[in-house]
Amino acid sequence: MARNIINRITINDKILNGKPSIKGKRVAVQTILEFLSAGESEKEILKQYPSLEKEDITACLKFASKLMDRNYTFKYVS
Repeated sequence: MARNIINRITINDKILNGKPSIKGKRVAVQTILEFLSAGESEKEILKQYPSLEKEDITACLKFASKLMDRNYTFKYVS
């Protein structure tokens, strides 16, 4: 089952093992976020992934921001 999130992000259990990915591409949101956190520029990422658009990178950041807008509780299991 596929779900569209933030227009350009999709989650489909048959694509990339259900990891959030850029719609219509086999590029995980995590991959783009890792490039950005390593200091890569949007321009460098777009050069490495020519099928992507600037808006795809923006959507990845927006998706990550939405995830962080939740409350999480961690329980220790012994």
